[in-house]
Amino acid sequence: MPKSRSLFVCNQCGAEFSQYFGKCLACESWNSLEEQIVAGANAAKQPAAIARSTHRKRPNSQLAAAQPRASLTLAQISDHPQQRLPSGYTELDRVLGGGIVPGSLVLIGGDPGIGKSTLLLQTANRLAQHYRVLYVCAEESGQQVKLRAMRLGVGARSQGVRAQGGEGAEEFAQSSPFPPPPSSLYLLPEIDLDTILAELESLQPQVAVIDSIQALYFNALTSAPGSVAQVRECTSVLMQLAKRQNISLFIVGHVTKEGAIAGPKVLEHLVDTVLYFEGDRFASHRLLRAVKNRFGATHEIGVFEMADQGLDEVTNPSELFLGNREEASPGSATIVACEGTRPIVVELQALVSPTSYSSPRRSTTGIEYNRLLQILAVLEKRVGIPLSKLDAYVASSGGLSVNEPAADLGVAVAVVASFRDRTVDPRMVMIGEVGLGGQVRPVSQMELRLKEAAKLGFKQAIIPKGQTFANVGLEVIPVARVVDAIAIALSAKHSTQEAET
Repeated sequence: MPKSRSLFVCNQCGAEFSQYFGKCLACESWNSLEEQIVAGANAAKQPAAIARSTHRKRPNSQLAAAQPRASLTLAQISDHPQQRLPSGYTELDRVLGGGIVPGSLVLIGGDPGIGKSTLLLQTANRLAQHYRVLYVCAEESGQQVKLRAMRLGVGARSQGVRAQGGEGAEEFAQSSPFPPPPSSLYLLPEIDLDTILAELESLQPQVAVIDSIQALYFNALTSAPGSVAQVRECTSVLMQLAKRQNISLFIVGHVTKEGAIAGPKVLEHLVDTVLYFEGDRFASHRLLRAVKNRFGATHEIGVFEMADQGLDEVTNPSELFLGNREEASPGSATIVACEGTRPIVVELQALVSPTSYSSPRRSTTGIEYNRLLQILAVLEKRVGIPLSKLDAYVASSGGLSVNEPAADLGVAVAVVASFRDRTVDPRMVMIGEVGLGGQVRPVSQMELRLKEAAKLGFKQAIIPKGQTFANVGLEVIPVARVVDAIAIALSAKHSTQEAET
């Protein structure tokens, strides 16, 4: 019998050590090492030893042509279209890359109370109309989940996919390989991993939901639930079963104070897709953002709205993040941001006022703070706007996080408009990156942004010079420097002058 040995694992970073230290040598955190008992090494040869033992030198006369043993070329690998299961939510299918891939693992993270369980319970209900679905509630009892389901209207046959709405209802029904059973949504209040694995092998669902991974417990390990070793081992075992039985697995993960998913970083490496559910608790909308997707594009977003009956899809998010264009106010500018392949028209608001403190205050909502400081420095140095002794506040409508450089020109115009107490034409959009030299730099997906603005009724667009497009449905004004863009945006006579010339 091989002897067991002790292994010390850091519960912060997952580093492993053969002996105990007071401080982790990898992340330098104190008292974070936990002892794990592992079985002794097998007497079998290691892969490197096997390779060395099987390699024999041959004379040059006996050398044969190189031949592969198990590897294949790309031409030898058969390709077939990837089957996808519609979830019943077009926004969720968009983020996933077109639907749920059988056998895939999807990790969903977000702040507590943001709506992760609500979204997955509603999705499980819609999927249960055509597929067997197992919902593992590791943090709640069956009675608690049932009460929440009754509040959301989940489980009623009268609220099928067609009754709940959804543009892909007919496609959803046609994709089902078998008729729906009388009841195909099953709840399992359990934290023991062995019991969950046995239920998955017995029920054989097409889709399973684990809520949450930090609450599961593997008896083979001595550490507490939620530790690095427990989360890593439970995810690995669930991944092996899902791949083997072709089960689409949704895993809920808690986040830390910094906003990252709690547990080892290997958790995000094991899964196929990582989604973050974002939102302000004081706002009704929620954003589902993809930061990793092996079956689709990353940085795609889905927009939902929290209503009385749970989460509803927002098919046109530009209307949500676009303010009232009928009442123009000083310090407002409109931009077109791109989240993945989706253009979103967003209104930016700025307020510049004299400071009452020794140092001026800067505040942002939805805009990166360091980006605002850079734009203010450019405006003071290159444009001549004295902002060093003024407070500056910039916010995006609806609290949408806009971190791409294409919003720079809109931020600069909004700040100067507030400083001059001037209004910008509400039918005009600004798109471009502001360089440190005061130049306006090109951005990607310009044609897609312009078409979205034209669809919403905008008439003019200020864009970087050299990115001119024809037949986009609105007047395009190319500029090379930020001072020219500000002069055009704040000029009320621009449209008249253009018409006369």
